[in-house]
Amino acid sequence: MSGILNPEIIALLLLDVVFLFFGFIAFILSLKIALFWDSNATTKRQYTLVKQSYLGAVIIKYILALKIPLILFFVFILDELSTILNGAMCAAGVINATPYGTYLLVLKIFNIYLFLYWLYLHKVDEANELQPYTRIKFALFSVLFFPFLAEIVLEFALFSSLDVNTLVDCCGTIYSFASQSYLSVVMRSFGSSYLVGLFYFLFLAIIMSYVLKKENLFALLNLVFIVVSLATLIMFFGTYIYEMPTHHCPFCFLQKDYNYVGYFLYTFLFLGTFHGLAVAFVPATKKMQQSYYKTSLLFLSLYVLSVTFYVVRYVLVNGVWL
Repeated sequence: MSGILNPEIIALLLLDVVFLFFGFIAFILSLKIALFWDSNATTKRQYTLVKQSYLGAVIIKYILALKIPLILFFVFILDELSTILNGAMCAAGVINATPYGTYLLVLKIFNIYLFLYWLYLHKVDEANELQPYTRIKFALFSVLFFPFLAEIVLEFALFSSLDVNTLVDCCGTIYSFASQSYLSVVMRSFGSSYLVGLFYFLFLAIIMSYVLKKENLFALLNLVFIVVSLATLIMFFGTYIYEMPTHHCPFCFLQKDYNYVGYFLYTFLFLGTFHGLAVAFVPATKKMQQSYYKTSLLFLSLYVLSVTFYVVRYVLVNGVWL
C-alpha cells in the first residue's frame, strides 16, 4: 500500500475517525430508541430514552451538518492531488486513479441527499411538541449509519491506494466520446440537442407542476432533472464554459481558471433538487411545503439561468455554436 498524505488529507481522515466514533455512539442510541420508544409510556426506560434521544439527536445533527459541506473540501483535496499525480489535470484523474474513487463520489452524493433529509425531518420533529417522528428519524439513522460507514471506509481506501508513480488518465481521455466508459456510451447514444431539449422541457414541467400544486409530480420531475442536468452539463453546457467543443470534464470548472463556477452550479442544482424532493418526502405544514417549493424553484432557476448564460454569451461574442 503506497498512499498519499498531506495536511488536508490527514485533517479529513482524522475528522472521519472522530465522526465514526461519535456516529457509532449515535447508532447504538438510535437502535435502542427505534426499538423501545413509546411516547405514551411513563416508565423509567422511556424517561431514559427521552434523555438519550436528545443526546443522539445532537450528535447526529452536528455530524451530518459538518459532513455535507465537507464534500466541497473533499473535491478541493482531489484538485490539489491532481498537481502531483502523473497525467491528472483535475479531480477526474484522481477519482479514476483507483477502483474506489467513482464509488466514493457517487456514495457521497447519495449520502448528502439522505443526510439533509434526516436534518429536515429532525427539524420538523423538533418543531412539534409531541415529536411524532422521533422513532422514525432514529430508525432512519440506524439505516443511514451503514452508507455513512461505507463512505468513510472508501475514503481511507482511496487515499491509501493512490500512487504518485502511476500514470493516470486525464479528464480529456476519461470523458471523450471515444472512451469506453458508461458516460461515453450515453454521450454517443443520445445527441446533445435531444438532451438539452429535455432539460428545458423538464424545467418548464417543474414550474407547471408547482402551479398545479402536484407535489408528487414535482418531486418526480426533480429526480429526473438531476440526471438530465448532469448529463447536459457534461455533454453540452460545460463546453461553453470551457469554450472548447471537446472538453467535457465535470470537474475542471471547479478550478480557479474558471472562477470556481462549478461550486456555484453544483450548489444551485443540489439545493434546488433536494427541496424539490422535500416537497413530497419531508412531512411539513402547508407553510413549510410552500417554502420548499419556492426554494426549489429559486435555485433551479439560478442553475438554468447560469448554464444558459454561458451559451448565450458565447454565441453573441463569436457568432457561432460549438
